[in-house]
Amino acid sequence: MSPDAPRKFEDRLRQRASITRNTNTLETIPVNYQPHENIPNTPLAASTISFLLGSIFSLGLTLFLTGGISDRWWATYQLGFFLAAWSGFHWGEFAVTAGWNRDKCSVDSFLLDNGAMYHIANGSALVEYLIILYLKPSLKAYHYISTIENEANTSPLGVIMVIIGQTLRASAMIQASTNFSHIVALRKLPSHRLVTNGIYSVFRHPSYAGFFYWALGTQLVLQNPISSIGFMLVLWRFFSRRIKVEEKALVNFFGEEYENYRRRVSTNIPFIR
Repeated sequence: MSPDAPRKFEDRLRQRASITRNTNTLETIPVNYQPHENIPNTPLAASTISFLLGSIFSLGLTLFLTGGISDRWWATYQLGFFLAAWSGFHWGEFAVTAGWNRDKCSVDSFLLDNGAMYHIANGSALVEYLIILYLKPSLKAYHYISTIENEANTSPLGVIMVIIGQTLRASAMIQASTNFSHIVALRKLPSHRLVTNGIYSVFRHPSYAGFFYWALGTQLVLQNPISSIGFMLVLWRFFSRRIKVEEKALVNFFGEEYENYRRRVSTNIPFIR
């Protein structure tokens, strides 16, 4: 027996696990990052979540495209679009990370473990929509805000905002690739590069701007006056603080190069220069 060969069964298992980790394309273990593990970080969990999100997306898109179910007061095309947008967003976060930023990919990339307040906000928005829809359905009938009807002089503002916001965020994540992270990086890695071309030449933080307009668009589609204002204020406060922290780190990483970029390109989020 060769002296280099593993002498214990446990050694063989560890060796096999190491080989599998390096070759298995379904692995969800990120590099230099420990997942929260509130959701099991396994390929099975990732595929199960993808199936559930896909089912919700299909149901929502069907409701939206068919105009809802006429004999079910709550099964509206607005609710359908919200469900499709919400599930599509979370699936897209994982898919883009898996495709263009593999070393940071884990089950956390779905952003479903995004804090209790995030789910409370979306749940409250749905409750507001259903209560107003039941008590005063005429308040949900402003077609210029959200519509699937081809009427003259109407514009589905909320739908357009959601699509633009989703496209903006996904494009930013794809272009930044390995330079993008769902968590603010406070330590510069050798692979870090400052991305200033493409969508980053128009938006300084396009992924933040994309989510900001996506989230507001979902509330416009639902025609929720309270949640629209609440989402706008909370998201503005969140991104204002996050951008300050992130840009302090970016100045430390890239110095004058980032200072010049910051002076040249705006965030295009209202009142956040």
